[in-house]
Amino acid sequence: MFLFIVTFLLCGLPLESSKACPDVCVCYESSGFIDCRGHGLTQVPKNIPDSTWMLDLRQNNLSKLIAGSFSALWSMKILLLTNNYIEEIHSKAFEYLGFLERLDLSNNLLSQLPHDFSIHLVSLRELKMPFNWLTSLSFESFEHLESLEKLDLSNNQVISIDKGAFQSLSKLRYLFLQCNRLEVVQCNSFFMLQKLEVLHLAKNNISIIDVEAFSSLHSLNLLILSNNCLSHLKFKTFLNIQTLSTHLQLLGNPWICDCDLQRVFGKIMSVRHLHMDDYENITCSNPWQLAGHSLMSVDTQLCVAETATVLVITITVLVTVIAAIVMAERNRKKNQEKNWNELDGPIDLQEK
Repeated sequence: MFLFIVTFLLCGLPLESSKACPDVCVCYESSGFIDCRGHGLTQVPKNIPDSTWMLDLRQNNLSKLIAGSFSALWSMKILLLTNNYIEEIHSKAFEYLGFLERLDLSNNLLSQLPHDFSIHLVSLRELKMPFNWLTSLSFESFEHLESLEKLDLSNNQVISIDKGAFQSLSKLRYLFLQCNRLEVVQCNSFFMLQKLEVLHLAKNNISIIDVEAFSSLHSLNLLILSNNCLSHLKFKTFLNIQTLSTHLQLLGNPWICDCDLQRVFGKIMSVRHLHMDDYENITCSNPWQLAGHSLMSVDTQLCVAETATVLVITITVLVTVIAAIVMAERNRKKNQEKNWNELDGPIDLQEK
C-alpha cells in the first residue's frame, strides 16, 4: 500500500492553493490522490475534488458515515478508512460511489452493517473489515456486491452467518473469516460461491461441520480449519468438495485419536484431489495416554488396538457360548438319565 501511495505522490505535484482541495488535505491533481491522513478529522471533509480517484482518510477520528458523505465523487476507485472510530454507517453513506473498487474499513468499531450497506457498491472488488466488532452476517448487507472478489472479515466477533449470506457474491475468490467466534459451519453458509478459491476459518470455535457445508465450492484451492474445536470429522464432508485440487489445514484442533479418526484421515489422504498439508504435525488431545503425541506416529496402532479389543470380546463371547452349550448338553444328559431311572423303577417292582 505504501508503495502504491508513493507512486501517486510521484505522479503529480500538490495543489497548495486550490479551492477544490480541503485545507487539511494534500491533493495531487494529476494522480487524483487526496491525502487526508492523521488530521483528527471528525467528519469527511467537504470540497473534495470531483476527479478524486483515491481518498485516504486513515488515522482520523471519524465516528460515523452519514448520508452524502462522498457526494458526487463518481470517479473514486479507492477509499481508505482504516484506524478510525467508525461505529455507524448511515443509509446512503456510499450513495455516489458506484464505481468504487476498493473499500478498507479495518480497525474501526462497527458492530453491525446496515441492510442497504451494499446497494451503491455494485463495482466493489475488495472489501476489508478486519478488527471490528461484527457479530452476525446477513444476506441483505452483501446482496449487491456482485463484483466482489475479496472479502476480509477476520478478527471480528462473528458467531452466526445467515444461510445464503454470501450467495450473491458469484465472483468471490477469497473469504477470510479467521479469528471469529463461529461454532457451526452450516450447509448453506457458503452456498453459490462457485469461484471461491480460499476459505480461511482458522481460530474460531468450530466443533460441528455439516456434511454438505463445502459441497458447492467447486473452485476451492485452500481450506483452513486450524485451531478450532474439532475432535472428529466425517469423511463425506471433504469427499463432497468436488475440485481438481484442494489443500486442507487442520492443525491445532483437540483431536480424539481413535480408530475412526485414523480411518477418516486415511480416506482423505487416499482421495487424489485432497491434500493434507499439515498431517505430520497434527497431535492428539485424547485419550490422555496419547495427549501430545503426533497422530501420524500412532495411527497404525489405533485400529490394531481396536481390532485386538474386538478379538478379545469375540473370543470371550465365543467361549461363553460354547460353555453354555456344553452345560446345556450336560444338563440334557442328566435329565435324560433321570427320566430313564424313573421309568425303570416301577417295571422292576411289577416283575417281583
